[in-house]
Amino acid sequence: MTARAETASPRIGAGTRIGTVRLTVRELDQSARFYEQLLGLVPDEQPDGSVRFGAVPGGPALLELRGSATAPPRDARLTGLYHFAILVPTRRDLAVSLVRLAQARYPLSGASDHLVSEALYLDDPEGNGIEIYRDRDRSEWRRDQSGQLQMSTLPLDLRGLVGELDAAPPDPTVDRTVPAETRIGHIHLQVSELREIEAFYSDLVGFDVVVRSYPGALFVSAGGYHHHVGLNTWHSRGAARPPRGAVGLDSYDIVFDTREGLDDALERVHGAGLETEPAGRMDGSPSSGTLVRDPSGNAVVLTA
Repeated sequence: MTARAETASPRIGAGTRIGTVRLTVRELDQSARFYEQLLGLVPDEQPDGSVRFGAVPGGPALLELRGSATAPPRDARLTGLYHFAILVPTRRDLAVSLVRLAQARYPLSGASDHLVSEALYLDDPEGNGIEIYRDRDRSEWRRDQSGQLQMSTLPLDLRGLVGELDAAPPDPTVDRTVPAETRIGHIHLQVSELREIEAFYSDLVGFDVVVRSYPGALFVSAGGYHHHVGLNTWHSRGAARPPRGAVGLDSYDIVFDTREGLDDALERVHGAGLETEPAGRMDGSPSSGTLVRDPSGNAVVLTA
């Protein structure tokens, strides 16, 4: 796919990023073992039984799981999560992730070279989509003669990726968990349509559109990144929202790099007449964010 060059200055700070992703699952113990043992995230069990996962003990939560044995099952035809993306620092780290999954004989759903990044795709035990990826340095990102950022979906060179470990094989102690710099790089959502979604994420939240030409999809970002939020209608055009509390996405954070940027976005959201509420963590405790739902019902927590 080819990204359209955007000439307007970013309306939100370049340091704006995606924060914690919260999921509802039916089998919490099974999912927790998956994220700890196969993905290498560090669990932190909460008093209410939910589990937060970070890159280091006591560090920021990348992922939060809440178990609900009676949660309606995930329906891939409805709006909601397409995948969330775990960004590892180096190509070697991506190779370690691949080997960890291969040793467990856990299936991948895809492996792609996007020119700006290299990515592995899989589903967790309850069908939630996951991408594990590494970014190429921005100096390697290609642009065409018109200045447009070039992205694609090419087969990933898995043999070359594993070759990164020839000089430094996986260390069972060091490589048991993801590197401390690991974070949520982006999130990709299924939506029912794109026009109102673009107005929400671009005009209200303030992201820049970086890809509009890809059929059935839209990609937005801050600071010239290839994308912080992906949005598609590939399986969900005209679809309804999932039932509240269903397996899948509960909410996710957009973390502004300044309080002023957050306040400006909230002013635009309120000016558009959208309902908001104070955000709470999955354990019921308050957080510093404000929850708003995009036009397809995905819960977004705006925070700084």
